[in-house]
Amino acid sequence: MSHLATVNLEGYVPILLLLLMAIGFAVINIIATLVIGPQRDGGVKSMTYESGMNPFGTARKRFNVRFYIIAMTFLVFDIEVIFLYPWAATYSNIDPRTPEGAVFLGRVLFFMATTVIAYVYGYRKGVFRFD
Repeated sequence: MSHLATVNLEGYVPILLLLLMAIGFAVINIIATLVIGPQRDGGVKSMTYESGMNPFGTARKRFNVRFYIIAMTFLVFDIEVIFLYPWAATYSNIDPRTPEGAVFLGRVLFFMATTVIAYVYGYRKGVFRFD
């Protein structure tokens, strides 16, 4: 008998159960929306909704570049938080007096410095001023 035939597949049952629950939840929501949801249609209901205001003009107008810089600054801080969590969990197990600890600390300080530089750049460009 080959090695593949003796593999225990019981460890994959929770993953399969989770996938089936996710797919079932999505299908039930779609069906419930079609059955329970309102069926009427009209000019007001078909109109584009934008933050409670009636839309006017064209959708092809340009946005101020500050919007994109703020969005990029948010993403920089968001990604920094995502990467800081595993670093903090690992750094607590390393002796800070070893060369490995110094390299680990240097890497995160460099990472945080680049984030601060991005914030200062945006601030000096006047991105955070809304006049």
